[in-house]
Amino acid sequence: MLLGTAAHCQLPEPGKRAIAVSLIPEMSVVAPGETVALALMMRPAPGWHGYWKNPGDSGMETQIAWDLPAGLAAGPIRYPLPGRLIVAGLMNYVYERDYALLVDVKVPATLPAGTKLPIRARVDYLACTKELCVPETANVAVDLETGAATVAQTKRAMFDPFRQALPQPLGSEARFERIGSRFRMAIPVPADLTLREPYFYPLTDGVVPYAAPQIFSRAGDTLIVETEALSNGSGFGVVDGVLKLNEGTSVTLRATPGTVPAGGKPVKLAIQHSASGASAMLPALLGAVLGGLLLNIMPCVFPILSLKALSLAKASGDESAAKKEAIAYTAGAVLICLALGAALLALRAGGTAAGWAFQLQDPRIILLLLLLITAVALNLAGLFELPAVTLGGRLAERRGLAGAFWTGALAAFVATPCTGPFMGAALGAALVLPAPAALAIFAGLGLGLALPFLLLGFVPALRRRLPKAGAWMEQFRRLISVPMFLTALALAWILGRQAGVDGMALGLTAAMVLGLALWWVGRSQGRGAAWVPLAPAVLIALEVMLLLPVAAAGSAQAPLQGALKTEPFSEGRLAALQQEGRPVFAYFTADWCVTCKVNERGALQRQQVAKAFAARQVAVLVGDWTRGDPAIGRFLEKHGRSGVPLYLYYAPGKPAEILPQVLTPSRLVSMLS
Repeated sequence: MLLGTAAHCQLPEPGKRAIAVSLIPEMSVVAPGETVALALMMRPAPGWHGYWKNPGDSGMETQIAWDLPAGLAAGPIRYPLPGRLIVAGLMNYVYERDYALLVDVKVPATLPAGTKLPIRARVDYLACTKELCVPETANVAVDLETGAATVAQTKRAMFDPFRQALPQPLGSEARFERIGSRFRMAIPVPADLTLREPYFYPLTDGVVPYAAPQIFSRAGDTLIVETEALSNGSGFGVVDGVLKLNEGTSVTLRATPGTVPAGGKPVKLAIQHSASGASAMLPALLGAVLGGLLLNIMPCVFPILSLKALSLAKASGDESAAKKEAIAYTAGAVLICLALGAALLALRAGGTAAGWAFQLQDPRIILLLLLLITAVALNLAGLFELPAVTLGGRLAERRGLAGAFWTGALAAFVATPCTGPFMGAALGAALVLPAPAALAIFAGLGLGLALPFLLLGFVPALRRRLPKAGAWMEQFRRLISVPMFLTALALAWILGRQAGVDGMALGLTAAMVLGLALWWVGRSQGRGAAWVPLAPAVLIALEVMLLLPVAAAGSAQAPLQGALKTEPFSEGRLAALQQEGRPVFAYFTADWCVTCKVNERGALQRQQVAKAFAARQVAVLVGDWTRGDPAIGRFLEKHGRSGVPLYLYYAPGKPAEILPQVLTPSRLVSMLS
């Protein structure tokens, strides 16, 4: 402990603490059998600081003595990443700003609803300045009760940043060795992950001197840490600690004795990392363009692209008009992808663990898509004419350019449920790159989506290969309305999964009213007031959005039945299965993810896969991200993904294997051998 006099600092006022303490629950009503998170809020006064679990060369770990109702059990304290403070040559791991210590409390399943749960605790901690330390004690209390929590009774928006500040499990084992007076450790870290001022915070005491300089180098996908070793620091079976990767990103790790490779390329200061960021951006940008290109074969995008391609066939060789329309279509697709990317980055900056297609976690957005796709399908079926997608719009006129722009925007918006090859890694990289580079990747996704139409507009030879205009085009237009109607049905199913049967009934009612209004528009085509009936249909749609049941983010829903025996994913359950030595297959899905559902029906639910998994006792964990879940969002980010699907296989004693985003039964069966 640091000692000193009060001559150079100000003691806290009588009756006040140097660090104010309060206890905040994530929810005031908790279901029996569930776990509630409690945040011990620590607010140091200016000039004061508190300490991490391992305080370093001086200080004291926070101690909590719980007084809980019978049956309740409190877990260990979970600490956010600390900062470093050197005083008189001593290294301290400290918090100089407000911080939250999280504790999970398990509520017994046997308690009846309405049971009062008075939670009390005594907190002992050390508050210090650079000159003196004051031991302090705070008595904190909170009252909970059992029952069904509502959205209004939760503080998820407050707790998401708390959890985001916690180090996440590395997922792979590190190795360490001691050679003479040097301690060296090898940590699995992807080679394309940008590091900014990495630092290893030891949790195992007595291994290394805390104030000793740390040297980092990279050898492929391995980060090597080298520092001094304490003279008595030998004979350790494991070394635990936390590795800071960059600002806001850290991982917990456990290292066991083993061979550490020779040092590779030195890790330089953060200001010198721009080149590595650029090298990571180029593959991600290429992946985004290729991923966007593949989105054009999706059933909700292909009809729109087909319509625009056939409109070029009717343009009678007007080169200028074709180029203008291609540019307008591309601008619509790119701007929508940029807008979604900017919103995603803004949400993440605010502490929300959002990922690609985040908007589809809200059933109101699903309803909006349902109505939009229904309108497009009815238009293609010939019920009415909509200039934005009709075949007869004039390309060179202003209306034609506006139609091309909004068609590109529509294609980009309805393509968001799809994540195919190349996209997952590309959008995951966008989360660790600076905002301008991340936005460039989102723009690349829009460019890839618009690339076929852009090529048709600027390459006359490709346009000449298009079929000649004729009466068959109207029949083709009716035909491609079928996948749009099927998309609308799928959206209605997703709405039912998210908002229940009542929500699906409301959505179908709104779609029916919209269809009737558009039928009337079709009958009155060409009259000045033809679009008037849409006004009450829009009002009814808005009313349905207000009435639509919205479940809390991350709330569980019944899993779909299938051949595989599954259980809900949690990192705790994953760790427990790994300790048992069982192989684990973890996959992350969402009802609105087209690729996820194709993989589930075409590969995961096949009998040959189920038999192979059962023969080897493979545990299957399912992370459902349909309604959004901050814990799953952070786990996806840790594995370089910004959305679903993600497929991981954990063989006993080995790190996770990331599988392709398009699965086959043979790939899943061969994975086990």
